[in-house]
Amino acid sequence: MTGHHEPGWLALYVVAINAGLAVLRFAWVWVSLSFSLRERKRGDRSGAPSWRLVAAMSWPGVRGAITLAGVLTLPLVLNDGSPFPARDLAIFLAMGVIVMSLLAASIGLPLLLHGLQRETNTAQRAEEEQARATAAEAAIAEVERVQHELSEGKPDADIYVAAAARIMDRYRARIEAQSRAGEDAALARQVEAIEARLRVAGLKAERMTIYRLLRTRKIGSETARKLVRELDLMEARYEG
Repeated sequence: MTGHHEPGWLALYVVAINAGLAVLRFAWVWVSLSFSLRERKRGDRSGAPSWRLVAAMSWPGVRGAITLAGVLTLPLVLNDGSPFPARDLAIFLAMGVIVMSLLAASIGLPLLLHGLQRETNTAQRAEEEQARATAAEAAIAEVERVQHELSEGKPDADIYVAAAARIMDRYRARIEAQSRAGEDAALARQVEAIEARLRVAGLKAERMTIYRLLRTRKIGSETARKLVRELDLMEARYEG
């Protein structure tokens, strides 16, 4: 080592090591992500990863388990009985790097993630929307077939027709929204996102009401568990 053991120099060592690790992680993530995106887009370099995305992926950094385990394996003394050179300094630097990396991740990561938009692949989105539309068309055909099968010869066939019509209308609305282009498609996605948020808000209100009914013993625990489970599944669907 350089022989500088003053607190200021030790702090400088810790900062320098963290800076070097941050640069290495940033470079590694940048190269890996660039190759991944380039392979997925087959040579299209227009979608290069943004520096914020790379920084957000590389910023968490060191967690310290392996680092601390490795530095603690240093022996206390050498074969001749003399103290192992700079063992205390190595442990201090390892602990300093661990603590500083944890603090940097806790403070810096929320700032990097704030307002960060996930990069989207236009070709992949078009493929996904086409698959959704094709699946919706198949669903409409199957609902119509099952509706005819169930209502055949029934005196209340209108009930089956009405139920099937409501379901098919939802699928047709999905197909119509996905077939739009440009601003219409963006508006349709925005409306869909707003509807999902409103549905989630309603589900949360339902869950709180069920908990209140359970606390006041107006419903039993088994009923509450069943209803909350249904709400959890629906919320996971809309939030996903």
